[in-house]
Amino acid sequence: MNTHQVLVVEDEDAMRGVLRDNLAYEGYEVLEAADGRAGLEAALSHKPDLVVMDIMMPVLDGLEATKRLRARGFWAPVVFLSARGDEVDRILGLEIGGDDYVTKPFSMRELMARIKVILRRVSGERGPRGPVRVGEREVDFETYAVLLPDGTRHNLSDLEARLLKLLMGERDRPLSRARILDEVWGVEAYPTDRTVDNAIVRLRRKLEPDPRTPRHIITVHGLGYKFVDAEA
Repeated sequence: MNTHQVLVVEDEDAMRGVLRDNLAYEGYEVLEAADGRAGLEAALSHKPDLVVMDIMMPVLDGLEATKRLRARGFWAPVVFLSARGDEVDRILGLEIGGDDYVTKPFSMRELMARIKVILRRVSGERGPRGPVRVGEREVDFETYAVLLPDGTRHNLSDLEARLLKLLMGERDRPLSRARILDEVWGVEAYPTDRTVDNAIVRLRRKLEPDPRTPRHIITVHGLGYKFVDAEA
């Protein structure tokens, strides 16, 4: 029996019902919302373990709802559903903090499998968990935050936290973009090298004193990135 709570944000009643029934059959506790604004409020108040988010919705679309969730420090994985299979939409969804993107119509069995993989990855990921000192900043993987000496707090998304954990777990060792894509996003999400680069830019803004001249997340030209403890 699963102990995870999943929020389904979908404006089509029939689809929401099918998703609810299949998730409940798999043993998940299911919450529902019929538009993006209601989904935003439900996610912030209930803090589910995963959100299944439709993109095309009234009131507030799924992409904007997810942007606002990430801005408010909500870190749980988000799986986008969309009738549009355009690569630009898929990349945009991943770059704003989504963890997977499924195009309608889709196999319900495949969606359930993807949800299981994401939750297993989040629950059993390797790397540091508590507060870790990076220069003058502190990274708290329990609360998904970067804390500055002056008390300023930068929230990390689940994806950003996993990316940083991967880099820190291979300290001083260059990691290729291909490996980063596979371990952080997963091959099912169909991300691109540019997706990694954009995520690194966002992470540097939160972690580096001067993101333009990074001291910790270093570019390895022609390969990818590595984490360096500059003060060590």
